[in-house]
Amino acid sequence: MTTLAKAYAAQSATTPLSPWQFERRDLNPHDVQFDILYCGVCHSDLHQARGEWGGEMFPMVPGHEIVGRVVAVGSHVTKFKVGDLAGTGCLVDSCRECSNCQHGLEQFCLNGGSYTYNGFEQDKKTPTYGGYSNTIVVHEDFTLKMPENLDLAATAPLLCAGITTYSPLRHWNVKKGDKVAVVGLGGLGHMGVKFAAAFGAEVTVLSTSADKEADARKLGAHKFVVTKDEAQMKAVRGYFDFILDTVSAQHDLNAYLGLLATDGTLCVVGIPSTAQPVHHFSVIAGRKSLAGSSIGGLPETQEMLDFCAEHNIVSDIELIDIKDIENAFERMQKGDVRYRFVIDMATL
Repeated sequence: MTTLAKAYAAQSATTPLSPWQFERRDLNPHDVQFDILYCGVCHSDLHQARGEWGGEMFPMVPGHEIVGRVVAVGSHVTKFKVGDLAGTGCLVDSCRECSNCQHGLEQFCLNGGSYTYNGFEQDKKTPTYGGYSNTIVVHEDFTLKMPENLDLAATAPLLCAGITTYSPLRHWNVKKGDKVAVVGLGGLGHMGVKFAAAFGAEVTVLSTSADKEADARKLGAHKFVVTKDEAQMKAVRGYFDFILDTVSAQHDLNAYLGLLATDGTLCVVGIPSTAQPVHHFSVIAGRKSLAGSSIGGLPETQEMLDFCAEHNIVSDIELIDIKDIENAFERMQKGDVRYRFVIDMATL
């Protein structure tokens, strides 16, 4: 039977999030239901709730950094049992049949994956609702095993901020001896620093905020460059093998391409609201690559969680009450969070 879920939802792009109820689907044979204990607050939650990306559907229940404890499993479920810790990230399903899905790259599903909220199930007609709610039902293949040895609240952002930075660092084989820069020290950037340092790279943070240097070094960075300082930027021209750009605000990509060594790669994971111009000479000189990356597929996301469990890596968080979500959105826009808000869903 269906479950009546409690949630906070945006009823339109211009109204604040407020209490709302809706029905979660029946528990199918391969489904897992877990009560949500914590949900991270991603900048994309704000973008979509405010209608900034287009194609939004309302009412909208945001949230795709979801962790909790299993309360029911379908009759054919083999991966989970009642009482297990579980999590769900940005995807709740995909076509399972295309070449990308067959290779564990569900985030690039050629037939359209089912996003955790503001999307549709694979029937292309049933809306999905996210983690700013008390319970969720997800197919076991898109449910992740959460580490038992880590602070559960601080693991929630790993399901988006974590995998968004882990995936490109792994794909471009960042390793010991590589010179890596992370642009921006926010929710994504602070995870990029932690992972790059754990992989053995020499890590530099590139930031407009000089007052973040102490934090950057505490997170594992070896060097810090204030990007507003021309002398500091000039000193690292042609220096880096790989740059992970996590910034969602408008910024000059050409300036960062100039910091790459020959055959270096600048990978963008932040999404500014408008397109950023790139001059051809910025990539031609030095055979440089400008690339992008999204989240990871399900196998890689579980790999990331297991890596975090082994190396004691979690997100730096500020735990908030659900009633303070609008204030959290405002603070997030100002960059006033170090480094991820997480909602204590017991406050719902």
